[in-house]
Amino acid sequence: MQYKKILFDLDGTITDSGEGIIHSVVYALKKMNRQLPAIEELNSFIGPPLNESFSKLYHLDTQATDLAVRYYREYYQTNGMYENRVYVGIPELLAALKKAGCTLYIATSKPEIYAKQILVHFELNDYFDGVYGASLDGGRSKKGDVIEYALKEAKITRLEETVMIGDRSHDIIGAKENKLASIGVLYGFGDRAELETAGAEYIALTPEEIQKIIIN
Repeated sequence: MQYKKILFDLDGTITDSGEGIIHSVVYALKKMNRQLPAIEELNSFIGPPLNESFSKLYHLDTQATDLAVRYYREYYQTNGMYENRVYVGIPELLAALKKAGCTLYIATSKPEIYAKQILVHFELNDYFDGVYGASLDGGRSKKGDVIEYALKEAKITRLEETVMIGDRSHDIIGAKENKLASIGVLYGFGDRAELETAGAEYIALTPEEIQKIIIN
């Protein structure tokens, strides 16, 4: 078994968080009197750093971006975080990887405090030896920076035994920036073209396929 240290993205990989994220974005945009985008653009908020998405789609300056993020969190903290569900097959995958001797971690662009609360809510926290995410002040939000932080905090040095699993291109690019192999998943919010273009070493259609890649 080549990979023994497994980094998982959260949104779109462990949980289907789309509903809560989109509702939070809509709440923020309405408070700012901004026109709502098409559903495809709303879906693009799922995964990447939040401030990056607001700034890119609406050409907001730093002050307006910070305000959008603050409004987003007003809704997300009380409602959006829990408008969420665990993907079918994920608990079984996590249990199988632990049984096989793997050590599991979360590396997410979501603020770390929220990621921990979500894992506790869905009773998944015991599977993970570390949960690493973005800082609330936005100082650490890009996926490559989060992965670097996770590797440092978890004291992971054997990069050849480590793999990043995620559903969007920034997961794959962030892994490459840190010299890690990656598995792109197709049950989340990205597609095959996005993941292959980013350079994923493996593509998994289901959590069961992730298990086969790592254990078999």
